[in-house]
Formats: sequence, C-alpha cells, structure tokens
Amino acid sequence: MPLIANSSLPTFTRLKNEGETILSDDTARHQDIRELHIGLLNMMPDAAITATERQFFRLIGESNQIAQFYVHPFTLPEIERSEKTQQHIDKYYESFDEIKNNGLDALIITGANVTQPDLSLEPFWKPLIDVVDWAYENVSSTLCSCLATHAVMQFRYNKKRLPLINKRWGVFQHRIVDRTHPLVNGVNTRFDVPHSRFNEIPREQFEASGLHVLVESEQAGVHLAVSEDKFRIVFFQGHPEYDMISLLKEYKREILRFYNDERPDYPPLPKNYFQIKAKAILNEYKGCVQSSKDENTALPAMPEELIESMLDNTWHDTAEALLNNWIGKVYQITAIDRRELFMKEVDPKNPLGL
Repeated sequence: MPLIANSSLPTFTRLKNEGETILSDDTARHQDIRELHIGLLNMMPDAAITATERQFFRLIGESNQIAQFYVHPFTLPEIERSEKTQQHIDKYYESFDEIKNNGLDALIITGANVTQPDLSLEPFWKPLIDVVDWAYENVSSTLCSCLATHAVMQFRYNKKRLPLINKRWGVFQHRIVDRTHPLVNGVNTRFDVPHSRFNEIPREQFEASGLHVLVESEQAGVHLAVSEDKFRIVFFQGHPEYDMISLLKEYKREILRFYNDERPDYPPLPKNYFQIKAKAILNEYKGCVQSSKDENTALPAMPEELIESMLDNTWHDTAEALLNNWIGKVYQITAIDRRELFMKEVDPKNPLGL
C-alpha cells in the first residue's frame, strides 16, 4: 500500500523516482482507506540521516497491508547537527511535542552515533528515555534498531551491552529459533542480515530480562527479539533496512578515516559481502591508498561503480516480510483499540448518534 507524501520531504521524490507508490496528501484524503501513522525517530549521524529515511520509508511503503502510511520523522534536539542537516530537520521534521499531540500507531527508533564510554553519558540518553516511555504507553509497538536496542536494554532492563573483540561487520546468515511468533510468519527459516557494530546484547541478557529471542546467528548473535508481551517492543541488532550499497559506503568512509589519520589501521573488508573479484579489486585499491598516504598525494578515487555491479542484496525480501508482519500486527491491534474506544464513547442505545 502507498506512502502518503504528507510533507515536501525530498525522500518522497527520491522513492517515487525509484518506482515506489507515493500518493499526495490531497489524493489520499479522497480515498476510503484506513490510515496508519508511524513515527521515525531518526538519531543517525548527518552522513546517514537521509539514507536512513529512505530505507525505513521504503520498507514501510512496501507493506501489503490495506492502509495508507503516514510516516512522521522526528529527531532529538540534543544531538549536535551541522548547519545543513539542521536546516533539513527544521524544514521537514516534526517535534516530539507535535508527535505526542497528534499520536502514533507505531514507532521506529534508529541507531545513533556514540561518542561516550557509557550510553548513559550520551546527550540523547534522557530524551530517548522520555520517547520510549511515552511510546510504551501510547503506541501499539516500538521497533528499536541496533543502538536503540542497546539503549533500551540498559535503561529499561538494566542490561549493559558487551564490547566485541572486533567489530561485527558484514552480512551474516541467521536462523529463526521461534517459528510460532507472528513476526516471522511466512519468513524463510534461514536468511541474511547485515550487521555493523562494536557491541552486543547476547542471548543470555535477553533471556535474563524475560524477553523472547526469535532470530539469531552462530556468527553474529541475536538479531531479533521481542518484549515480555511478545510485541510491545521489538529489538533488532542487525540492519535489515540497509541498501545494497550501505556497507560499501561505510567501508569507503572508513578508508577515508584511515587516510586522514582518524583510525590507525586500514579497515578490514566487511565479511560475506564482496565477491572474490571485488575483493581483488579492493585489495589493489588498498595498495594505491597506502602509497598515496605515504607519499602525501591525493586520495585516489575508489572504483565504486565497478564494485556496485558485483554486489548482491540477499536480505531485503526478508526485511520486507518482517516489516510487513510487524505492520500487520499493528494494524490488527489499532483496529481493536479503535473499536473499543468507539464503543466507550457512544451511547449503546443510539450508536450512530441519530
């Protein structure tokens, strides 16, 4: 079902040009189709904020539920932004006060850039708690992505994430461990998910908190878990929303950080992501980068287009199915809630107010 372009956010134009179904707000108002309002708390750093918009908007819009989707992006003012990004936020994003006043059916919370040794020291810590606490009481379900999962596990369940020896970076195979849950209904029992993180919440911490693990990987650990009631909070540790080129873009940024002496070592290749030929090309490029760095010459251009032609997306269909199941459950719950609200507000002897 379609996304509704309820603002002039450029993401709508970008997705429409990619072939997604985008309706204008005026057109949507003339159709007798149920609305679902989904919030997107976008805490991603400036370099990824618009890409993250597109990724989650796309997954929501690809749901096959019979509804019109209004997505409401907002962020936390405590997160420091560049002037350009702040202008984007001021023009296209809503405030949390507006979100609370208008209400939501469901909420998605993205990851964020971390600069402190403990999440509780981050500037977004207290305002994020406020958002999650509000959502727990006022929306049917909150989907937490990566860093958001780690933050909620710390402040709601008192379980601090554990540092990994090496960054978990790449595309990893996962297996459904609870096939009875509606979130994984119709999903392949084995599927890939991208990961990009330095820390993790292990299965033991989820289970000690009374949470339910649904999907995990021998290499990458738990990807999907749910709260005690099996739906109020949904936890992702991976990044099923990633585009096919997301890890390539991240790899490119890490190479630039190495070249600029912002990291001591040349970044390793993301695991299970590049084909053999692409690896050979990138290893050759590594030598060129190292030579340029040693000789203090300009960084040579990465052969991105060539590499992109060799990439495969092995996770999007499953991500789409999971988001569709999540939205479908939201649809069912909100329909029940609305019926109950209707029956409380009307005179049972004259339900139509005649």
